Amino acid sequence: MKGGTDMKNEVRQVRVSTNVVIGDGGLAAICGPCVIEDRKKCLDVAAAVAEIARAVGMPVIFKSSFDKANRSSVKSFRGVGLARGLEILAEVREKYGLPVLSDIHLPEQAKPAGKVLDVLQIPAFLCRQTDLLVAAGETGKPVNVKKGQFMSPLEMANAVGKIESTGNRKIMLTERGTTFGYNNLVVDFMSLPLMRSLGCPVVFDGTHSVQMPGGRGTRSGGRSEFAPALIRAAAAVGCDAIFIETHPAPKTAPSDGDNMIPLKNLRKVLSDALAIHRARQKS
Repeated sequence: MKGGTDMKNEVRQVRVSTNVVIGDGGLAAICGPCVIEDRKKCLDVAAAVAEIARAVGMPVIFKSSFDKANRSSVKSFRGVGLARGLEILAEVREKYGLPVLSDIHLPEQAKPAGKVLDVLQIPAFLCRQTDLLVAAGETGKPVNVKKGQFMSPLEMANAVGKIESTGNRKIMLTERGTTFGYNNLVVDFMSLPLMRSLGCPVVFDGTHSVQMPGGRGTRSGGRSEFAPALIRAAAAVGCDAIFIETHPAPKTAPSDGDNMIPLKNLRKVLSDALAIHRARQKS
């Protein structure tokens, strides 16, 4: 373990864009709908997220997945696909000035995604996939790796090492809950300082941490009402960014509706987290 587990330990800063740096002592956010449903809905949410970010005074990365390859059922909606999804995310960046992030699931997706995305994300289920991590690292873009629900925090050193083998050190690590029995996750907040001790900025995923994987048979369930409390707790413990999936009407969302935060509530959730972060810095 490098250093210790104090959240004030030095980490490598990850510059995502001119205005967004993760790990510089501030608190950033990664926000957007789980999956790209269509161009209009994606742009509408991006416009709202950009406005909220300005109002709160918080640097924000826009997130939405062009493909959800890890859905519970083969019949589940997966998204608009790589090519169309990247087109839409490029438009989000151009129109609203937000850096953009999306998941990749296959090594061959890394290169085309790296030409458009500001951050490539590795899904939790795939955080041990060597070829995928190496391909993401080879793009030279920042890589956000979600800690597997089956992984201990310090085991993420191996994922970091795989990306660093490419010469890319722009790595973020995300906590998103740990498997606890069937269809349930728990959050061990020690994971935030433990992963940060690896020298990488850490992200707390508040909405996937309240997910109930496979809890509805052919899809996952969730308890979104608890996400704001966990986000406040993460800000109190200390982290470099908050990850929140949000949607104007979660009940109608084709993916992860049960754990997403309603868009109308996003401003308060971010404001509360930022206030706690600032209070913690003063302590």
